[in-house]
Amino acid sequence: MRVGRALLIAGVVATGVRVVRSRHRRFLHPDGRSFTGDLEIYGRTAPVGAALLDRPGRHPVTVRISKGVGTPAGWPDVLGVAVRIHGPVVGRRFDLLFSSAGQGRWSRHVPVLRRDFGGTCGTITAYRTGSGQKVHLSVSGDPTSTPLGRTFDSVIAVAESDNARLLLRDGTGDPLGRVRFGQLTPMTTDAALAFDPIRNAPRELHPSGTVHGARAFAYRLGQRWRGARPANPDPGAVTRTATHS
Repeated sequence: MRVGRALLIAGVVATGVRVVRSRHRRFLHPDGRSFTGDLEIYGRTAPVGAALLDRPGRHPVTVRISKGVGTPAGWPDVLGVAVRIHGPVVGRRFDLLFSSAGQGRWSRHVPVLRRDFGGTCGTITAYRTGSGQKVHLSVSGDPTSTPLGRTFDSVIAVAESDNARLLLRDGTGDPLGRVRFGQLTPMTTDAALAFDPIRNAPRELHPSGTVHGARAFAYRLGQRWRGARPANPDPGAVTRTATHS
């Protein structure tokens, strides 16, 4: 009992320290690097009811790679890829967030520890399209490009050679497009980024499920806590996500 209580107290203290330290930085995925870039969409022969995925095109993006806990360079962690899509095709900023996850029917819903930034990262839960279909999205290293490696420095080096790319895939593994990394952004720019996949999503392609619905509150709370500017309030988007509609 004493050991269990000591472990519980240690866990509470560690969490408290992490929260205090997050006053001016992210609580989750604190360590990361962001880049300019572009997203090339190939277009679908069988439309799903989402303009972004159905229509061929190229869109400017901001890409951020990160480590969920912030383990030392090269150590396993829950890796993250965030893609903010700019441009008229979505009518507003559109944030897609991916975490290192399995690739099976059930394991794709579970975050896993990884070392390599070129490994598969998924949206964990499905997205609902304008036609009512559900699609699962993921990104992984482009086999025709240079491997991204296990550290931020390795990714930066590959990006500087203009050969850092990720493939965007659907739930069947078919490629939907390709994300190309551009220039590394200043750390001040990275620190100011505030992603929100619920409120920064078009009606015709939005996350679904109670997991994302619960995250809606956490995103705004965490961003306000660290002094970042959160997305504009959008109760309709939160309701739409939580009710799977």
